[in-house]
Amino acid sequence: MLRKLIPIFTAIAILLTACGAPAEPTMSAEEVQGTAVAAAWTMVAMTQEAIPTNTPVPPTETPEPTPIPTDTPEPLPTQEFIIPTATQASLTGGGDPCNRVLNIAEAGPQSRVRFQNQTGGSVQLSVFLNTNAHGQCGYVTATMSKNQSVTLSLPKGDYWVAALITQSDGKTRYVSGPMTNRQGDNHLFDVHIRNEGVFVK
Repeated sequence: MLRKLIPIFTAIAILLTACGAPAEPTMSAEEVQGTAVAAAWTMVAMTQEAIPTNTPVPPTETPEPTPIPTDTPEPLPTQEFIIPTATQASLTGGGDPCNRVLNIAEAGPQSRVRFQNQTGGSVQLSVFLNTNAHGQCGYVTATMSKNQSVTLSLPKGDYWVAALITQSDGKTRYVSGPMTNRQGDNHLFDVHIRNEGVFVK
């Protein structure tokens, strides 16, 4: 009986094989490679899309340094030297009749005055006589080196003494002050020229 069934099973198997689904077509090597490359590029594109965009961070504002307040010193008061009218004219070269060298011979009695340079520098000395009892006015000049003194015979009257001091470092300063050669003064008297001013002794 088994022998009778074998041919039937064989026929059924042949029919099933013949009527079965067609065999799957196989791909060539080039097609496999192209598919792999396409899949790779797809993955790259998807990866790039997944990366967040690089949005630039807005710059932070750097604070400016606060300027340090400067201590502005108060301006020093200017010292005003009041020079008699005759002296002002002689310095400015005006038409004042006292703007000239003093005519000592016609200016009346005289006294000797010693000017001492105590400034530590050289001194250009100018001694201005206001119009005196004899109607004379004008100026007398002298130059004194460091620690030098000079004695002048001056007519009686009111004077203005001015000194331009030049120190060894080249710095200069101006000092001035009044002086009176009175009628009763017949002795030698001293006038000290210092960096602080003019002092009659």
